[in-house]
Amino acid sequence: MEKILLKAEQRSETGKGSARSLRRSDMLPAIIYSAGKSTPIKLNRKEIVRLISSGVGEHALINIELIGGKTKNLNHPSLIKEYQTDPVTNELLHVDFFEVSLKKKIKINIPVVLIKEPAGVKQGGILQHHIREVQVECLPTEIPDGIEVDAEFLELGHSLHVSDLKPKEGIKIITEPHEVILSVVAPVIEEVAVEEVEVEEGAEEPELVKAKGKEEGEAEEEEEQKKKDGKEK
Repeated sequence: MEKILLKAEQRSETGKGSARSLRRSDMLPAIIYSAGKSTPIKLNRKEIVRLISSGVGEHALINIELIGGKTKNLNHPSLIKEYQTDPVTNELLHVDFFEVSLKKKIKINIPVVLIKEPAGVKQGGILQHHIREVQVECLPTEIPDGIEVDAEFLELGHSLHVSDLKPKEGIKIITEPHEVILSVVAPVIEEVAVEEVEVEEGAEEPELVKAKGKEEGEAEEEEEQKKKDGKEK
C-alpha cells in the first residue's frame, strides 16, 4: 500500500464566504471526523486534487499532518469519506475525511484489477464488466491498492465471480461470493440486415404477379382472335 502524506492547517473560519476566500487563495476547506467530533481544516488545493484525480486517494490511507490549532495530536490517519464538486465546472469544493484507528479493522471498497485478457475475447467475444470494486475488511495499514485477477482462463460464455478472487492474507472480502465481476458474451448479430433481406425478397412478388397477369392477358387475346377467325371462315 502506498503511503500518502498531506499537510493541513486547522481553521477557525467557516461558512460559504470563508470557503470561497480559501479557494481563491489556492487552498481547500475540509473536515476531519473522528469519534463524533469534527475538526475544520484547510489544505493545498492542488495536492488534494491531484490525489483524487489519480484514483488512488479514494482507496488509500492518508496521514494528515495537522499544523496549528489546539490539538496536540499532529498525525491523523484518515480515509476520504466523500467530496463535493461544482456541478457545472467540476471544480473540487470540499473534502470530508474520517479518522481511523490503526489497530481496528475497517470496511472499504477497493478496485478489481484485470491483468490478463480473457481467452473468450480473443475468440471474438465481448468483455462485460458488472462490478469494478469489491468491499473488503482489513486493518487500515493493510489496505491493498486493488485485487489483481488473471482472467486468461475465461472463455466465451463464461463469467468470473467474487468467489474466484484470491485476496492476500489479512484481507477478507465482504461482497457476496455469487456476484458476477465480469463475463465474456458472444457479439450480437444485427437483426436489421435480416429485415432488409426480407423486404427485398418481398419486393419481387409484385413483379411476378404482373408477369403472370401479362401472360393471362396474352392468352385471352389469342382466344378472341381464334373466335374471330372462325366466324370469318
